[in-house]
Amino acid sequence: MKKTRKLHFLKYGILMPTVIWLVMFLVIPYLNLFLYSFWKNGAFSVEKTFTLENYMNFFGANGASEQYTVLLDTLKTSLIVTIITIVISFPLAYFINFIVKKAKTKKVLYMMAIIPLWVSYIMRAYAWKIILGTNGVLNSFLMWLGVTDAPLDVFLYSNVSVIIAMVHIYTPYVLMPIYTSLEQIPTNLIEASKDLGCNGIKTLGKVVIPLTLPGIITGATYAFALSMGDFLAPSLLGGSTTSTKIANIVQMQFGTSNNWPYGAAIGIIILIFVLVLLEITDRLEKRYSKLEEM
Repeated sequence: MKKTRKLHFLKYGILMPTVIWLVMFLVIPYLNLFLYSFWKNGAFSVEKTFTLENYMNFFGANGASEQYTVLLDTLKTSLIVTIITIVISFPLAYFINFIVKKAKTKKVLYMMAIIPLWVSYIMRAYAWKIILGTNGVLNSFLMWLGVTDAPLDVFLYSNVSVIIAMVHIYTPYVLMPIYTSLEQIPTNLIEASKDLGCNGIKTLGKVVIPLTLPGIITGATYAFALSMGDFLAPSLLGGSTTSTKIANIVQMQFGTSNNWPYGAAIGIIILIFVLVLLEITDRLEKRYSKLEEM
């Protein structure tokens, strides 16, 4: 009994710092945000009076609000980023895992693919600003080739530049779970499908992709959730109001607009949306993982 108590005490003692950290820096801030979302914004301070006005203003009591439209645009952008990152990550992960034969070369290529994670987010975003700028690397290269006589403004301060930067920033997050899923596929399954008369495309569609779906879903969740909450890339590369995303709206409410209750309400709406998304993807991942085990 004494040994059991000591083990329990040791286990809970190890877990306690983590629990305290989560409560202080995750649970309490979110509870505070939740409370703020039901309060009123006064002339000089927040009035702690219960109201649903913040949520009603967001969804638009008399029609969709501007912020609601921005949310839909953010979802669209996040979906585009997610699709592009998957399209880039899957072939790259497949090439490293199945095409490259030497283990050392695989490690080198994999490290090269995820090495952007070691670089500061701000540095990567500013790098794209230098590349896509009016006098940037891309415009200078196009002018040198003679494709255009003057710098093009389409690359920077638009949704295109925001999507390009986000794809570059979040591709490693998608690549890692896809590569891990591909690593777990036994090579004898690939060989068996070829012995049964399946060509490369049929093997890819009937064996590889179904077995990689848990990794694809995980990577897609990372890309979608992270790009949805990104406010820095739209701020640096979007420029105009047409490239403003929902996270920028939240930032403005807590900053220049000084409307904390409304910003808190938008933050809670985003949180609920992300939690629902995580629940759906978690169920899908478990479902396909069970199919993989069968």
